[in-house]
Amino acid sequence: MQSNPDIKELEMLCVIVNYGLGSKIVKHSKEQGIRGGTILLGKGTIKNTLLEFLDLAESRKEIVLMAADSTTAYTVLEKLNSKFKFNKPHHGIAFSTSITSILGAKNYIAEMNKESRGGKNPMYNLIMVVVDRGKAEAVIEAASKAGSRGGTIINGRGSGIHETSKVFSMEIEPEKEIALIICEKQLTESIATSIRNDLQIDEPGNGIIFIQDIKRAYGLY
Repeated sequence: MQSNPDIKELEMLCVIVNYGLGSKIVKHSKEQGIRGGTILLGKGTIKNTLLEFLDLAESRKEIVLMAADSTTAYTVLEKLNSKFKFNKPHHGIAFSTSITSILGAKNYIAEMNKESRGGKNPMYNLIMVVVDRGKAEAVIEAASKAGSRGGTIINGRGSGIHETSKVFSMEIEPEKEIALIICEKQLTESIATSIRNDLQIDEPGNGIIFIQDIKRAYGLY
């Protein structure tokens, strides 16, 4: 099959920084070729044993989500790391994951259903858990028991009782929370199982777990 030059491998960039820095991340990314981004408000886990991993000494966090072709994404990650010093403690983290397809963005056409995206085998996974409001802390606790060292919680509530918000192109009904946990790949199964069991995820309405490969990451130390 002849390849289409307009079809690109796409990456989702996620940058977690202290409150107030999200706009600066987006501005600098646009200067490097990113067309735009979404800034979400979140909170870091509060227990000291969890603060060592995801730079969560501050309670309020901003999560910046951006999409780009893989070449641009990796360039932007390197530029952001150079400017914002994610390798230093308390400066945030940045990583990318593969996008299988993207809808609603006319500037991008994603390559779908590829068995291999090339590159090195990922060392980290992103575990994303959507649960009822108030249960995200329990998710972090369950993950901690299985070896996780931190997480970020996003409030998924819409601005009105009949509205929804969207995260990663998924509709999140009001009164939901999203827990983001980054872990070494060898710990993924045990962490996901701990969350699944403690939160009884298999019971209807108790939540859902997504697991994604992290392609590149900065600030994980």
